[in-house]
Amino acid sequence: MSTAFAYKKEFAFNAICPYYTMFPLEFPMHLLGKHREDSPTIWDPFCGRGTTIYAARKLGLRAYGLDTSPIATAIAQAKLASAEMKDVIALARKLIAKAPTDVPESAFFRRAFSHSTLLEICSLREGLLKAKATDESAVLRAATLGCLHGPLPSGGGTPSYFSNQMPRTFASKPDYSVRYWREHDLRPPKVSTVDVLTKKLERITDLNAKSPSRIQNVKCLDARKAGSFGRVKGPTVTVTSPPYYGMRTYVQDQWLRMWFLGGTEEINYSNQNQLCHTGHDRFIEDLAKVWSNIGRRAQNEAHLYIRFGSISSSQSDAREILKASLEEAGDWELISVRNARTSHSGKRQADYMGRDSDPATEFDFHAILN
Repeated sequence: MSTAFAYKKEFAFNAICPYYTMFPLEFPMHLLGKHREDSPTIWDPFCGRGTTIYAARKLGLRAYGLDTSPIATAIAQAKLASAEMKDVIALARKLIAKAPTDVPESAFFRRAFSHSTLLEICSLREGLLKAKATDESAVLRAATLGCLHGPLPSGGGTPSYFSNQMPRTFASKPDYSVRYWREHDLRPPKVSTVDVLTKKLERITDLNAKSPSRIQNVKCLDARKAGSFGRVKGPTVTVTSPPYYGMRTYVQDQWLRMWFLGGTEEINYSNQNQLCHTGHDRFIEDLAKVWSNIGRRAQNEAHLYIRFGSISSSQSDAREILKASLEEAGDWELISVRNARTSHSGKRQADYMGRDSDPATEFDFHAILN
């Protein structure tokens, strides 16, 4: 059995920041590889952490992505960057050298990070909020998001994360976290953010490889709105995976990373700019807007590949929802629907809910432009 891409060092860049809504890299690599000789323009209107974007980079293809999550777009932008590690670390040192003006004092932040580490994190936060958009700042931002929280080290050596014991893919709520740390007498590690960032970046072998796209090709915009696509020449191949119906806690589960990107210390429980999950019809209508926007801009013989599934609590049929959205869009002819072979190994959207949750039932759809 061949080794999954996720465990190969040559693809470590794709794991610069753990993110729970990702499909395995094999999925877009296989699909884009079939079209590579045609030099297609690649799009992903729900780009998430940029797995399709990264696959396009590895294959030397120009790619564009949209997502309504600032966290997702920050990670995806980094995967189009080309930078020397020494320059990224130099930028980190420069930002850390300036004392922060805003340091959280809540019980969560006092228990989540050692005081010296928190000061460095806040300096990075403030510096990156003001920094010019460069390849180096994009990589540093994504790497910091990836190191912001995670499990404590089990052995010696430099820790891989800045925080007290936490999940890697999402941030547990403040009250729960503080209670857990107190009950288990867990203390945050006193770590150098530069050392942790260096450890992460040293694993990436293609950080300075030439990129066929600019970081500005990924934007934090809503794919349901026609204006989000700008005047960019349309796609020939789209590979994407929309949020599954019923998944509406992205913002809340990423609240700590949202804080680092300029948000407040309090959790935002609104669901603005997300697909409507109040009913199947509204959700289908929202998806149809995206497919229609792509269709109006797509080049002749364009291909649309979609991985979509359902979670058990939503009581929905993923195949019927996706088919209905394509029919409502009216621009696409559905060619095939297949069970996704990597739903278990990919750890897609439903899996993050808990260790005992069942893997999502996922399907791969292929449509071509009418």
